[in-house]
Amino acid sequence: MIAAARALLALALLAVFYALVAAMVLLWCAFLVAALWAAGEPGVQTPPMSVVTACAAFAPIVFGMVWAVIRTARPAVSREDAVPVTRRGAPELWGTVEELALAVGTRPPARIRLTAEVNASVTEDAPLLGLAPGQRVLYLGMPLLACLSPAELRAVLAHELGHFSRRHSRFGAVAHRGAAGLVAARQAIQEASAANHLVRLYAGWPLLLLGLYTRVFRWLTRPVRRRQELEADREAARVAGPAAMADALCSTAALEAAWQEFLADFLAPMRRATGRIPDDPFRAFAHMVEAPEVREPLAALRARAVERPADPDDAHPALATRLERLAHLPAEPWTPDPLTPDPLAPDPLAPDPLAPDPLAPDPLSLRSRYAVALGRVMLSGPDAGKRVPWRDWLTELAEYRATRVLTPLAEAVRGVEAAEGVGRLRAGPVTAPETEPIGEPEAERFAEPEAGPVAQPDAALTIQRVLRLLDSGRRMPLARALNSRLDSRLSHGERTPHPEQTEDDDPLSALADALAVLIGAQLVARGTAYWAMNWTGPSILVPPDGIAPETIRTWADTAVRLPGQTQRLGLHLAALGVDERAPLPGPAGPMPGEKARRISIVPEVTGPARRRIIGVGAVALTVLVGMTGLTFALWADKDEPSYPRIPVTRWNDRYQPGGGTGTGPAPYPTYQRPTFPDRPTIPTYQPPLPPPIHIDPVIPRSAP
Repeated sequence: MIAAARALLALALLAVFYALVAAMVLLWCAFLVAALWAAGEPGVQTPPMSVVTACAAFAPIVFGMVWAVIRTARPAVSREDAVPVTRRGAPELWGTVEELALAVGTRPPARIRLTAEVNASVTEDAPLLGLAPGQRVLYLGMPLLACLSPAELRAVLAHELGHFSRRHSRFGAVAHRGAAGLVAARQAIQEASAANHLVRLYAGWPLLLLGLYTRVFRWLTRPVRRRQELEADREAARVAGPAAMADALCSTAALEAAWQEFLADFLAPMRRATGRIPDDPFRAFAHMVEAPEVREPLAALRARAVERPADPDDAHPALATRLERLAHLPAEPWTPDPLTPDPLAPDPLAPDPLAPDPLAPDPLSLRSRYAVALGRVMLSGPDAGKRVPWRDWLTELAEYRATRVLTPLAEAVRGVEAAEGVGRLRAGPVTAPETEPIGEPEAERFAEPEAGPVAQPDAALTIQRVLRLLDSGRRMPLARALNSRLDSRLSHGERTPHPEQTEDDDPLSALADALAVLIGAQLVARGTAYWAMNWTGPSILVPPDGIAPETIRTWADTAVRLPGQTQRLGLHLAALGVDERAPLPGPAGPMPGEKARRISIVPEVTGPARRRIIGVGAVALTVLVGMTGLTFALWADKDEPSYPRIPVTRWNDRYQPGGGTGTGPAPYPTYQRPTFPDRPTIPTYQPPLPPPIHIDPVIPRSAP
């Protein structure tokens, strides 16, 4: 009941996610329309360039989310990094898959494709988010096919087919498509923000929203999917047996870690150093897994895988939980119906059907052309390297792992010679060692140096140059210089070829090992010895007949530690036909017909990344230029607002001093003066007049 409720809630969240994407598209379109409408408004002084810039920055984000939803909602297309397997090319594999599909009660897949991953999965290209039936495809990792036993491989196939027998595809397809859609949308935004600085300014809150939404979606679907994994384990244990299923789980976890170590520590360094890769890397990996010295590291990897907790973002439970559930199941593997015998089924009279005859060929083996084709897909590109047969590549790998210590040895020799003032021997004819007097080689080592510079940095590394430094008492400066260069390589991520001893324990040990490797390289160049591959340490020198493998190492150690023993080492080398003055074998430059490889510390932009950067920039630039042009066109074409104007008299009006117009033409136009309200008159002060004086009574009048 709880699982059904979680499934319904996950479906609701998925529907809401699609609705949010649609709402985001509508909101982006609304901003576009609003920007265009605002640009045409009469009262706008400048175009809304901030809105236009935001729309251009959000364009790659919106398009990426829509494409992610469309890509995950429709039926999945075939992977480009997979190679299809036909029935004619692998009839045993197809027969086993069909047999296991019948055992678990489901229909077999329609196609089988090989991948370079240490994993197996079954997908269904079903429309409608996986709710409708579709075509099933089985993806099988080539490392599993090359390294697992037949019983373990049957358990892995039964587990993957068991997902369909339990009808896990109804919810599994929806959960996978939903999680894939969320992850693809988030990845699209991250790639767009990484490819363009303008998009990066506005990609913060969409990434935060999608991150929270993805976390909630996985929290709801994780318990259901882990329960389905346990049910598929139970189905595989019923068909192939609990022990086989448990071994398959542990082996798959160990092989995954071993495959990553093979790619990082063997394939990639050899590819960078020599530019050569194996035509079948999976056979080379199987050779490493089957080596006796790798059994103990693989057992340690299996133990660490059991102790490792489950990844919070992984749909698979912890390995310890799965093994505990398998331990409680009955050990009764499924057997086919005797009334309908299967010609591909094992012989029922055999003592153990899960343990085939080791002398018989592997019933699930494939033709080598599939592995070669998958290797070309995995290691493709113009800088992939030159492909050689995988056995020859192993021989070259053994030589490379053994002689890579000679590079720091040559640098140390040149540095000590430059610091101490030791010159290089004059180049001369090579004399047969057996005809020389006993004391002559040592005398030649101390011959007067030729005129010129004290040390030539381009001089080739020879055994004689190392022995000269040892005879002159410079063994400790040479050992310290070599150890410092080995430590610097170790700090840069390269594994030291002799990690069992350090400078603090024995400073001369690394110098003795390097001298022994230099002697071994001369023997290999003469064809009297060869390097044997050792996957857990430096390659082992197989000396000529009659000499123990540790003898040459003892000679070199004695010459390094005891003064005056270099002459005895020279006698041993002369007996083996090794010339002390012979330069280090190997070309100093590129081979004829080959181009010199250029090494750069700048990370190279791959083809997909370059196309992604160009696409994101094109989308943002197209929206920016198009919107800018439309907004400027609308802004420039709008009508200007009308303002109140002062009336002007016509040119043919006659000028009147008091204003107005006349009937005759005026020499120039007249303008009306603006009228202002009358100002209030200021009252004037008038003093009061004195009263009138009547003088008539006092004026004498004349007598009559």
